[in-house]
Amino acid sequence: MKTIIIAGASGGIGNSIAKKLDKSGNRLILLGYKNEKALTELSKNLKCESCVFLCDLSNYNETKKLFDDIIKKYRKIDALISSVGVSKINLIQDVSENEFDYIMNSNFKSNFNITKFVSKNMILNKSGKIVYISSMWGKVGASCESVYSASKGALNSFALSIAKELAPSNINVNVVSPGLIDTKMNINLSKETINQVIEETPLNRIGKPSDVANLVEYLISEKASFITGQIISIDGGFSM
Repeated sequence: MKTIIIAGASGGIGNSIAKKLDKSGNRLILLGYKNEKALTELSKNLKCESCVFLCDLSNYNETKKLFDDIIKKYRKIDALISSVGVSKINLIQDVSENEFDYIMNSNFKSNFNITKFVSKNMILNKSGKIVYISSMWGKVGASCESVYSASKGALNSFALSIAKELAPSNINVNVVSPGLIDTKMNINLSKETINQVIEETPLNRIGKPSDVANLVEYLISEKASFITGQIISIDGGFSM
């Protein structure tokens, strides 16, 4: 049985990934912070073995304790999929220090923490798959989302470094870089903004969570065993 951790499983993309990986032979560990109801509901509707843990992944000590408990119980972690992240639209002049810290901690520090503790287990087992969900804004930048873009850019660079570091231990590390996806994170975007993105997207639509989930499923499979250190755009051609 493969043990797969999905961080940020209560979000639209994380939820879709969990449903895609709901197969016999998989055990899904669903991580979230505040939305326990959504995670519990998701877990109840999965056919495969699953469990729910709540944790502030940006808190180093909390994350260490969580992963100590998970590894003690399940021994081996086969894959980590991280879809953690928050977004806030604001002019740079209006970004407060607290907002900056919140976005960077949620989008970058959380990934540092979980990678530190999961990779230790994967190194011992000489195998593992890590997939981070980033954003096309981490590559091209987004007006009024400078801190969000910076946090995703930091995640991209981090992933490339970790891929080189962990490759000798037979651990694959890749990044999925979505464009605008139809999730609750983007519910506050105006219809005008969404239409503008669609107009600039060669495939002339926004993405679906299932588009991302399909790619993630491939990247943690043995079919992708020779792929590592890649930032794979899934944005309908927006960033090309």
